[in-house]
Amino acid sequence: MKHRIVTCLVLCGCALLSISASGDHAPGKEKVFRAVVDPDGVQRAEIVGGSYFFSPDRVVVRVNIPVDLKVRKEPGIVPHDIVIKAPEAGIDFEESLSSDPKVIRFTPTRTGAYPFYCGKKLLFFESHRDKGMAGVLEVVE
Repeated sequence: MKHRIVTCLVLCGCALLSISASGDHAPGKEKVFRAVVDPDGVQRAEIVGGSYFFSPDRVVVRVNIPVDLKVRKEPGIVPHDIVIKAPEAGIDFEESLSSDPKVIRFTPTRTGAYPFYCGKKLLFFESHRDKGMAGVLEVVE
C-alpha cells in the first residue's frame, strides 16, 4: 500500500512539473542562430535545452564544413536529449543532455532542413517533442 501511494505521489509530481514548466518558452517565437566559419575552418553553435524547448530552435550551418555543436541543458531534474537522424546528410546522433556542455562534431554533406528534437517521454504523458522541444538544423550552400 505504501508503495502505491509513493508511486502515485511521484507520478503526480512529475505531471505537475511537466505542466508548470511547459510555459517557460514562448511558442511561435523562433530563435535563429547562423554559424560562421572560424579561422580554424570549423563552424560553432550552441544549443541549450530546458523546460520543453531548445534555444535557439533554428541553427543554420554551411554544407561540407565541420560543425562543433555544443549542447547542454538548464539545471533541473527532468532528463532531456537531442536527436538528429539524417545519416544521408552526415548528421546522425542522439546525445543525453546534462548541465555540463558536450560537443558533438559532424560535417553536413547535404543541404536541407533536418529536424532535431528531444526523444524523452514519461510513461503515458506527451513526449517532449510533442510538447514543443524541437527545432531545425538548416544546412545551406
